[in-house]
Amino acid sequence: MFLRRHCLMLFAALSASILSSTLAPAQAKAEGRITVFAAASMKTALDAANAAFTKEKGVEVTVSYAASSALAKQIESGAPADLFISADQDWMNEVAGKKLIRPETRTDLLGNRIVLVAAKAAAHPVEIKPGFDLKGLLGDGRLAMGAVESVPAGKYGKAALQKLGVWDSVSSRVAGAENVRAALALVSRGEAPYGIVYATDAAAEPGVAVVGTFPEDTHPPIIYPVALLTDSKNAAAADYLAFLKSPAAASFFQSQGFTVLK
Repeated sequence: MFLRRHCLMLFAALSASILSSTLAPAQAKAEGRITVFAAASMKTALDAANAAFTKEKGVEVTVSYAASSALAKQIESGAPADLFISADQDWMNEVAGKKLIRPETRTDLLGNRIVLVAAKAAAHPVEIKPGFDLKGLLGDGRLAMGAVESVPAGKYGKAALQKLGVWDSVSSRVAGAENVRAALALVSRGEAPYGIVYATDAAAEPGVAVVGTFPEDTHPPIIYPVALLTDSKNAAAADYLAFLKSPAAASFFQSQGFTVLK
């Protein structure tokens, strides 16, 4: 009886040891995984950069892509993440004002441009200048762009059209999208004849062509700030942030058309 009990105890201990050794790597991997909230316009370049980071460091990066406005609201509601990359300063300021980022880690990472796009099959050059006839170009169609009151690309686009004196003529014809990639899709699918998106988004979509680039002095500077979030306890997040600012990551951003600021 004693021998049987002893064998059962030994078997249980051995099973626990095997189970523990099996789960340990998976648990360590889960704890090391980095969660990033990033502007939708970064997807193509950031996915490529993240693959390189994971290959080098062995740490997975999970990214939630959406409009910066939506991501900021999620962070304010307590959604767990390690880093936030916004497509404008306003939404980073929003979360910073609620002490949800570590201010010493905030960095202006990238710059971008906004462009006018059309479906590739119907693309013709457009001279973007004060008073240009955007309403006439649209015909019976709509202008696809991010929601102008919240999505950074939409805000930049509205500012540019206002500066050029054409906003009032097209404001009722805007098809506001939840993020800039959604606006891009409307044009690539032929649901809108023109759209205002980032140059980097246009480069990622073979179905559209850039027909004009908005002068930089028609809108606020397009800057993507990044910061670690206050509640992050992930030690790997600081390494990841350093990687984003490194020459290795810069090559992925530049290949997509971003201007690297750091």
